Amino acid sequence: MDRKKVCKKSSAKKKMMSIELKREIIEKHEQGVRVVDLSKQYGRSTSMICSVLKRKESIKSVTPAKGLTITSKLRTTLHENMEKLLMVWVTEKQLQGDTLTQTIICEKARAIYGDLLKQTPQTSIDEASEESFKASRGWFENFKKRSCIHSVVRHGEAASSDMKAAEDYIKTFSDLIKAQGYISQQVFNCDETGLFWKKMPKRTYITAEEKMMPGHKPMKDRLTLALCANASGDCKIKPLLVYHSENPRAFKSHKILKEKLQVMWRSNPKAWVTRKFFVEWVNLVFGPTVKKYLQENNLPVQALLILDNAPAHPPNLEDDILEELKFIKVLYLPPNTTPILQPMDQQVISNFKKLYTKHLFRRCFEVTESTNLTLREFWKDHFNIAICLQIIDQAWLGVTTKTLTSAWKKLWPEAVAERIYEELEPGVSVEEEIVSLGKSMGLEVEERDVNELIEEYTQELTEEIQELQSQQHTEVMQEIGFEESEEEVISTSEIKEILGMWESVSQFVEKKHPEKVATGRASDLFNDTCLTHFRNILRGRKKQTSLDMFFSKRPTGESEKNVAKKAKTSEDI
Repeated sequence: MDRKKVCKKSSAKKKMMSIELKREIIEKHEQGVRVVDLSKQYGRSTSMICSVLKRKESIKSVTPAKGLTITSKLRTTLHENMEKLLMVWVTEKQLQGDTLTQTIICEKARAIYGDLLKQTPQTSIDEASEESFKASRGWFENFKKRSCIHSVVRHGEAASSDMKAAEDYIKTFSDLIKAQGYISQQVFNCDETGLFWKKMPKRTYITAEEKMMPGHKPMKDRLTLALCANASGDCKIKPLLVYHSENPRAFKSHKILKEKLQVMWRSNPKAWVTRKFFVEWVNLVFGPTVKKYLQENNLPVQALLILDNAPAHPPNLEDDILEELKFIKVLYLPPNTTPILQPMDQQVISNFKKLYTKHLFRRCFEVTESTNLTLREFWKDHFNIAICLQIIDQAWLGVTTKTLTSAWKKLWPEAVAERIYEELEPGVSVEEEIVSLGKSMGLEVEERDVNELIEEYTQELTEEIQELQSQQHTEVMQEIGFEESEEEVISTSEIKEILGMWESVSQFVEKKHPEKVATGRASDLFNDTCLTHFRNILRGRKKQTSLDMFFSKRPTGESEKNVAKKAKTSEDI
């Protein structure tokens, strides 16, 4: 009896085959080696050889993630893709200094797998299902070995280590503030957040109709905002906004001038804040605004900007600050303490998004109440990025001094006046206002729907990780903007010539063609789809020239005004 058990065990071990071995068997069979001969050569049964050959397409398609070794068991392509994306996510978190635990990684693995499963064609569902991947302890241990991850702590260690680091930093920060003599008006915090500007709470009927709108994907239309204010709450800085389009169609119809916006407008395909954009925002918006604010309030011209360790915040930011703005000092929060200490994360961004949703609902209500438009018609045809910018401005203005000041109570409790903690008279909450406006429009929306929407803004999408993977693969991390190989081939004169030709053609069609609406749409589509690429190349070259001049050392005796004028002239050529 014992002998039989031993035989069974050894037999089971023999059945385990690595992917390399399976590929070798497939290759030899394709070269003409018979199944019987392969069975004898590799010591496997003919049925096992046949089973491998039946699945040869799946075996060939398995490509292990970079940094992972070939596994001993065959897994679906879905598992491999999940681990590739997971490795990208883990790497990003490690670069940011975040602490990763087994629980965090396993939860992210399940989430990515679930998202990929939804994108899997129906024909592949048999091979992959939610039940086929549990992100078990065994999987995690094997994943660690395959990926050589070392900076993962056991469950429970992360929270305690983060709290300890935060507590130590609070004392260090307090000592620094006292030593340098900063007051609350001089200390600023900035943080970025994504905003799905056309997203509504789940249970409103607009969301259900979105799938019925061909080519209309409001849920995925995201922009990124960098919000900044000081600890006293009386100085809000113009936000940096990054969108995926440099010149949205709505700008033309609303006659919008980007330099007149209440945000600093920048664009790249992923709508991400890059180091280049952030440095520009510090030099062109943050620095001049803070300098003017301090002078107007008769305060010493010195300021402290507190940042987290996000990739968009260069560690040597002070070196990139213009000479006339060197009064700005930069301080970085310890890794993985952002949720605990970062002032903007202490309800400021959350409050901003609730206010945005409230003003969005109000806009919907006012338009549908005073016109014949249905809510669906307004949402599909009359709500665009230009209106969104107005609502962003309203929401940022609506963030109160109390909210901005009380956000510092964890990092800098001394800066928060006692009256901030006092209970105010109960009033109507933002969530209640949103619900009330929603019901006025016939929507079934509750406070929990609003809170769920705000929470969803913070969740990382698998789609974004896929984009990041693609970006890493092509070694384009948005550092230089739109530097592409074509730039080396296409001359500036060629681009200017073709753009001039297009201008002539479009003007001719606009004047002579009888179908003004149809040709206008076609013209805009061609302009955005085909010519934006070349304009971006040209603009990138002009901006580079402008920035080179702007960041170069100013000649002795040359005024600040003249330098700025030269940079502006260069950019406008």
